[in-house]
Amino acid sequence: MVNSISRASLGALLGIAPTTPLETSEMRKELSIHFITAERSTPRLRCFTASLMNACGILGIRVVDRDEAVGPDGKLKPGIVVIAPGNFSDKNLAINLAGTLYDNIIVGVHDEPPPLTGISSPQEKLDGIVRKLAWDMVHISIYVTADSWTVCTMNGGVVAFEGSCPLPSDVQKTLVPKLTAQVVPPKSSDLDLRPGALLTGSPEMETLARDFARAGRLWENNDYLLTHTSREGLDYRTPFYRKIVARYLDQRSGMSYGFFARQLPCAVPASLPAKEAGLAAEKLEKNTTPLLRIGERSFVPVKAFDQWHLVEPVPVMVVATRSGCMKTRIDPSADLVALRLEGGRVTFITPEGLPESIISRPSFDTLTMLSHALGNSIIASIMRTLRPSWRFPRILAENGASMTHWHGSPDRNVMPEGYFLHGLHNPPVSCSTPQSAAYSLLGKIDALEQALHVNREYRGDIHVEPNHGTNIVGLLSLEETASAINVK
Repeated sequence: MVNSISRASLGALLGIAPTTPLETSEMRKELSIHFITAERSTPRLRCFTASLMNACGILGIRVVDRDEAVGPDGKLKPGIVVIAPGNFSDKNLAINLAGTLYDNIIVGVHDEPPPLTGISSPQEKLDGIVRKLAWDMVHISIYVTADSWTVCTMNGGVVAFEGSCPLPSDVQKTLVPKLTAQVVPPKSSDLDLRPGALLTGSPEMETLARDFARAGRLWENNDYLLTHTSREGLDYRTPFYRKIVARYLDQRSGMSYGFFARQLPCAVPASLPAKEAGLAAEKLEKNTTPLLRIGERSFVPVKAFDQWHLVEPVPVMVVATRSGCMKTRIDPSADLVALRLEGGRVTFITPEGLPESIISRPSFDTLTMLSHALGNSIIASIMRTLRPSWRFPRILAENGASMTHWHGSPDRNVMPEGYFLHGLHNPPVSCSTPQSAAYSLLGKIDALEQALHVNREYRGDIHVEPNHGTNIVGLLSLEETASAINVK
């Protein structure tokens, strides 16, 4: 992965830990896995578990016993990953050892086929996956059969492998990222809140709302944006477990997938070439300072097209669909929210006059949205210096940009002109992870470099998230993007 922005700068800009592992080689070094034994297991599961433990040894992943995994309070230490192969009674579920779904990733392993078929619709697939996760109170389910093993995650991701035992290469490439980067929905307690401050009746918001509504209608017959699994429609072993899931989802109504967002107009100053500031490339390569101060201004060092630039970060803001709403039937007065990022802090703004019956929560992809918006501002700044004739900075300042996310892959034949693809080879992390946000920002630099390399005017990017979905971000409106993707 290209280090176009330092880890320290990423941390300061996005509000994530600078030590966040981005490469699988870094991820596996941070993992500590604890295996627990079920009351009922099978020879196939015992073989799978032995192979997985062997793969961990080959990859240098720590496998810890109970004494190392559990703290003085009898609960799992934060960060310990639990692998739970077999069938467990209610009282012996791993969640009882963890106490919370936030601090530990729990993986259930089952001797049965995954709850989906080749003809399952996206909604049926999602329902089957989430139903099993809720019943066993786990984050990830692995299904083992005589000739395959399949990983299913709470974002609807499904990855199947040949053979009933895991190879170290498969564990490294796919399982390690999923065990390292935990899906944690944005919690209201972690955000700066401005309830009722979004004026949905303003002329500007009404214009944006029409774009959301028209895009929604164009996506109406595409299953990848229709999927929604209700929290209340799931079966739980006990009322207590139902409460744990509700708390984990921050009282969201369930799991829905995809989002629409519009970045609000954002004017940026031109970047300052580092040479003009008297800063040598060698110094910037080793820089560990999040922001560089020059006079009264702060800059982020960014390397693009083999040149270092000093970019002045600006606040970014997006209007987006709230978590759990029906994307194809948007009610602008209730289903749109605003998000702001400045100095690594996120502000969540809800609509004025919101009925008490509606629980407004930010999307799981909140930080990814804001990272894309921040990335747009950074590359616009660099474009103003390297390609002043390109229109992206001017249009971003006048009209903003759009963002569309769905759990599918784009047809290469319908890629909009001037949009550049990136992310295909990133580790397959899920949404709502700091890694996903970091890849969004770093990938934006990659997309700009592709445009500069072929000298083709940049208009946007297509960010592929392996085993997850796709973000299309750029100058097209939401409606225009929907028209391009949903070609009949």
